[in-house]
Amino acid sequence: MGKFKRIDTDIEGVCVIEPTVFGDNRGYFMETYSKPDFEEIGIKEEFVQDNQSKSKKGVLRGLHFQIENTQGKLVRVIKGRVFDVAVDLRRNSSTYGKWVGVELSEENKKMFYIPPYFAHGFLVLSDEAEFTYKCTDVYNHSAESGIMYNDPEIGIEWPEVDCEILTSEKDGKWQTLKEFTEGEIWK
Repeated sequence: MGKFKRIDTDIEGVCVIEPTVFGDNRGYFMETYSKPDFEEIGIKEEFVQDNQSKSKKGVLRGLHFQIENTQGKLVRVIKGRVFDVAVDLRRNSSTYGKWVGVELSEENKKMFYIPPYFAHGFLVLSDEAEFTYKCTDVYNHSAESGIMYNDPEIGIEWPEVDCEILTSEKDGKWQTLKEFTEGEIWK
């Protein structure tokens, strides 16, 4: 058995990854990435940038993507809990505009792989959360874009939190997917 278990979702290419965790009375140890082991479970992309964020409860980041330098992302939570979402933006896909979500936490240690050409976002469910992600391409500010996290046509079922949802000013101004695709998305 490999060190990582791949669990496919209803959207092709998007998967949950469960690492093997070795624990005893001292704590635990786990690998979070190994190129040969990831290739064994079908993830062959090369990761070129690592990011980390810290957010408080009710923060919703997303739904982000880049028009150029499209990024695949391998995400996980090292402290707290989040609800993480991927939205399919591949125009020729049978699941175009569909979403899939998973709870990631320091307890469950799950990872979520989101291929390029997907929008990505997450909502913090715990008092605070530290979130890490590996990316398959570099961040390109001029290519940054997004769609509304509450686009009614996508219909993401965000979990309830007992506080106000907090977004950045930028995230509060994204268009709906329909408005966006009438303009500048990948042709």
